[in-house]
Formats: sequence, structure tokens, C-alpha cells
Amino acid sequence: MSFIITKSLRPKSMMFTWLPVLLGLLAMYVPTFYDLANGLWTEDEQMHGPIILGLSLWLIYRKWPRMIELSEGKPSSRIGWFISVIGLALYIIGRSQQILIFEIGSFILMLAAILLIKRGHTALKVLWFPFFFMLFMIPLPGPVVSILTMPMKMAVSYVAEQILFWAEYPIARNGVILQIGQYQLLVADACAGLQTLLTLEALGLFYLNLVQHTSALRNITLAILIIPISFTANVIRVIVLTLITYHYGDAAGQGFMHGFAGMVLFISALILILSVDSVLQFFFKTQPINPVSPARI
Repeated sequence: MSFIITKSLRPKSMMFTWLPVLLGLLAMYVPTFYDLANGLWTEDEQMHGPIILGLSLWLIYRKWPRMIELSEGKPSSRIGWFISVIGLALYIIGRSQQILIFEIGSFILMLAAILLIKRGHTALKVLWFPFFFMLFMIPLPGPVVSILTMPMKMAVSYVAEQILFWAEYPIARNGVILQIGQYQLLVADACAGLQTLLTLEALGLFYLNLVQHTSALRNITLAILIIPISFTANVIRVIVLTLITYHYGDAAGQGFMHGFAGMVLFISALILILSVDSVLQFFFKTQPINPVSPARI
């Protein structure tokens, strides 16, 4: 009877153990995410930030029972204290100097440090993917984004122009500016930039983590193919925006339909990922799971 009572009290004791940690994290990072929600995350290039955060927290919640089970009785890791000091230093510098790379990065480090201190290396091995996934919400430095984005925008603009020209639309291109009829459209970073590529790559990795194919080669192949999938989805978005502007005017292209084209981007990317994965199953056979042998008496 005492064993049953002890087991029933474990969730409550665990809640009291983690509650101070949770309150401390909330005190530190609620202002950070509030500023992001009213600032950076309102920009087209960074609107994936709250999605990445929400999916990461959901993955942690989903894997939490398994983490507790596997890390039960495991020793804590001293390296967690070292990582917590680094995370705290990055938070102080990032918060005081408004360096978002440090501030957001410290959030990931602090989560990993707390996990190492309280549950050890085993817990971090179980939850490594949500922490890795959160890296996609860290904004990259502007110069790096500009250098890598321009060739991508040029390529997307060129392919979109060729497709619409083949469809007999009156279109011409000057760099990343498309001229269709009497309208001019600038292919912006949000339409074909590096952040969009990273967002779609994150979407693909999230999909791989959910399906958990047994073939490592199939996972690697699909992760690599997400790059041309992202390019194709960006081309589809630019074409959709161009056609909306041509047929319904500039107001429609820059208004609600502009946001709708963003949904088209992610929907088309998701459809392409699912389609490519379905094709890959014919080339990479799923490894059969070994049946459990009966116990000998």
C-alpha cells in the first residue's frame, strides 16, 4: 500500500522540483519573447520564429515521459553548470546590448544546461532534436543573409520569368524586378531568401523526426532534397504573387493575397516533401523490426 502511495505522489513531487526552474526561465525569457512577438517576429523574414518555438516545446512535451523514464537514477552532469554560466553570460550581454543571436541562443543553452544538471546526459540524448530544432529561430547576421540571399533571388526570379514567358504572359525581368503588364514586382528576401530556405529545411527535419524512417540513407536523401524543394516552393510563390498582381491589381498582390501566397509557399513545400518521400520509399526499403523472441521456460 505504501508503494502505491509513493508512486502516486511522484508526479506532485516532480512538479515541485521543476516549478522553481520553470518560474526562473519565465522570469528571464518572457520579456525576450514578448519583445520578439512585437518586433522581429512581425517581419516577413522572421515569421517562422514562433512556429519553430511552438513546435520545439511540443516535441519536448511529447518526449518528456520517455526522457524521465530513461534518465531515472542517472547521475547529473557537471558540464551543465559550465554551460549554464555561458548561457547566463550570453543572456546578460544579449539582453543589455540587444544582440538577439546571444539572447535567443542563451535560451537554448540554459534549457540544455538545466537538463544536464537535473537529469544527466541521457536526458539530453532523448531531447537533443527539439534543442537543435530551436536553432532555426535564431536570426542570422544581416550581412551574411544579404550575401547568400541575392543569388537565390536571382535564380528564383529567372525561373519564374521563364515559366510565365512560356505560358505566354507579357513578362520581362531586370535583376530581381519582374515587369508583367503595367506592374513591377520586386522579389524580396521573404519571397526567395535564405531565411525561407532555412524555414523549409526546418519543416522537413520536423517531418523526418515525426515519421522516423528506419533507413538513415532515406532520411539523409530527403534532407538534402529539401533544398531544391525549397527553391521550387519559392518559385511557386513568386509565380502566384505575379499572377495575382497581373489579374487583380497591385492592391491585391500587396494585401491579403500576399499573406495567402506565404501559405501557398508552405503548403506547396509540404506537398512536395510528402511526394518526394513517397517516391523514396521505392528506392529505400524499410528495415523490418526484429520480432521479440519468446522467453524460454
